[in-house]
Amino acid sequence: MKKLLTLLLPFLMVGIFTACDDDEPSIGSLTLNISGLEDLGSNYAYEGWIIVNGSPVSTGTFTVAGTGSNGVLSQTSFDVDAAQLASATAFVLSIEPVPDTDPAPAATKLLSGDFSGTSASITTGIVGDFSNASGVFFLRTPTDETGTNNGNDENGIWFGNPGMPPTSSLVLPTLPEGWAYEGWVVGDGGPITTGVFSAFDVADDDAPFSGTSQAGPPIPGEDFFNNAPSGETFPLDVRGRTVVISVEPVPDNSTAPFAIKPLLGTAGQDTAPATHSLGLNLGSLATGTVTRQ
Repeated sequence: MKKLLTLLLPFLMVGIFTACDDDEPSIGSLTLNISGLEDLGSNYAYEGWIIVNGSPVSTGTFTVAGTGSNGVLSQTSFDVDAAQLASATAFVLSIEPVPDTDPAPAATKLLSGDFSGTSASITTGIVGDFSNASGVFFLRTPTDETGTNNGNDENGIWFGNPGMPPTSSLVLPTLPEGWAYEGWVVGDGGPITTGVFSAFDVADDDAPFSGTSQAGPPIPGEDFFNNAPSGETFPLDVRGRTVVISVEPVPDNSTAPFAIKPLLGTAGQDTAPATHSLGLNLGSLATGTVTRQ
């Protein structure tokens, strides 16, 4: 009997270890191929999520190094539970704080797409559909006027149609929680904000550079008279300068425009009542594919 047990022992041990191995989850691989992402700084990171039975499951975080929207991902392949990966219906990419104490995705969801077989095409559609975006702006300095035009309308920009009062001209989607619009004029030292806004028919959130003689009109915009940023000389002549509408994460830890810039234009030489057009800049939108194995 003892001899029989001795002979069977190796086979019993193999069975035990095999049973243990069977309890280990099988690991699949998720590969990201994304362009148009930018460095978020040290306080934020990107995090991927697969949607399994309607609930998000994290696939891991990564950062991006590089300037502008041509950053390089710190990691492109992630180990994920094979069963969950196989049953996932969609992929979502969010922007998360570092450190992150909340296990759920933040409101700042940037890219998403449904799986079709082993891959998913991901776009910024979760932020908004910018395919029909448009708008105009005019040059005028209403915060420096006391009932008469001071002859310096080239020092201000307002997103709308001139009038008494001016009216909104921006055709843009309403953004979900976690995002806001911001206007910009490219100055001598870089982009200068014209203010953050969510609605198009009210003043934006701040007026750091405007004059103090009058309140601004009920549309987003800015006059450039006070508190010039480093590298700039005010009053700023807006004529001939690049004008941008960007989509910014909320909260936003950067003083530069975010990668999503759906509208782009150039200020002409004519001040109000002339208007200048903003054109589509869909090439700025991040995009990519996600592959599962």
